[in-house]
Amino acid sequence: MTVRIGAEEEFHVVDVESGRLVPCAGALLERLGGSGFTRELQQSVVEHNSQVHDTLDGLYADLSESRRRLDSAAAPFGLAPVAAGTVPLARVASRDITPEPRYRHMADDYRRVADEQLICSAQIHVDVPDRDTAVRAMCPLSPWLPPLLALSASSPFWLGSDTGYASWRTMLWQRWPTAGPAGCYGSAAEYDAAVDDLIGSGVITDTGMLYQDVRPSAHQRTLELRICDACPRAETVVLVAGLFRALVRDARDRLEQGETPRCDGHHEWLRAAAWRAARSGLEGELVDPRTRRPAPAPVVLRGMLHRLRPALEASGDYGTVRALLEEVLLTGSAAHRLRRAAQDEDLRAGIALMAAETRGGRLPPGASGHHHRRPTAAPPGTARNHAGAHTSAAPGTAG
Repeated sequence: MTVRIGAEEEFHVVDVESGRLVPCAGALLERLGGSGFTRELQQSVVEHNSQVHDTLDGLYADLSESRRRLDSAAAPFGLAPVAAGTVPLARVASRDITPEPRYRHMADDYRRVADEQLICSAQIHVDVPDRDTAVRAMCPLSPWLPPLLALSASSPFWLGSDTGYASWRTMLWQRWPTAGPAGCYGSAAEYDAAVDDLIGSGVITDTGMLYQDVRPSAHQRTLELRICDACPRAETVVLVAGLFRALVRDARDRLEQGETPRCDGHHEWLRAAAWRAARSGLEGELVDPRTRRPAPAPVVLRGMLHRLRPALEASGDYGTVRALLEEVLLTGSAAHRLRRAAQDEDLRAGIALMAAETRGGRLPPGASGHHHRRPTAAPPGTARNHAGAHTSAAPGTAG
């Protein structure tokens, strides 16, 4: 059975000359005229919602084309889109909130947390048969989400300084009242009752403000991954999408076979594992979900690939995911590449690198870091599916 996927990507808008974040998303959206692009909480962020796809090859083609269109819209203004958790050069200003009633209410309610929401993420949607399956699958797949965060880590800098983290976006994101591990629920009704209690508390206003690492879509039959940084390279988004689809398929198959998720109810280690992934990225240790003990990131991720091989093969993704994973482990995280460029030159050089990768380029030979061959996003011969007949992935929410 085909399990379809879609992605939402958020992009910072930066000035090409200075590398600084600028609140100019509105100008780009006017040139783009909709077609999958939309506003976000901050006026310095543009979001794109992909179409729905059967194959990773189709998703990659979609993401690549949307990035080209966004870059073309930005160029006449001297601007560039950057897909990264944070950009190094930014300023915090409450006046840069998008002037829409919902966003203004969020800014008034959450104050500094909203003002400092200068972050971008990549979100993946995967088909599920029904909402009960989506809710019940969250528990068994949650231990494997921190490794996906490590793959995406792209935000070591904040307001001009190196934070020491691979994903500082995660630290900013976790300040929201509903961010973090999703928890375990026996049914959609049980989950929805918990959501109603949250809304009833007055701390959040609607389901769009559920910021857990993974959540069932409020509008479509999908499970949504929300833990990841935005990724400069579209291939990284494809890699994460392939692994997340396999996690969902694996959890669904186990549930259909009558396997009850083994959960001890202690989710403290999940938040700790996410912190470890945000701190280390791919360049240090992660918490291995199989042992809950530290292990080198390549060991954890290759173990994940091995565990998910049947699910990956069922979707025709194993060869693509294996190749892309080895490429990422070879080149390092985006956080590592950004740091190296900044160390070899300066922060503006790092931002230029991230902008170039966002538009589809790679580091030229002789520049900072190592030059590697650009991998294909799917094996030769994989059918491309632009899915024009499908509806788009569920639209994102503020933040």
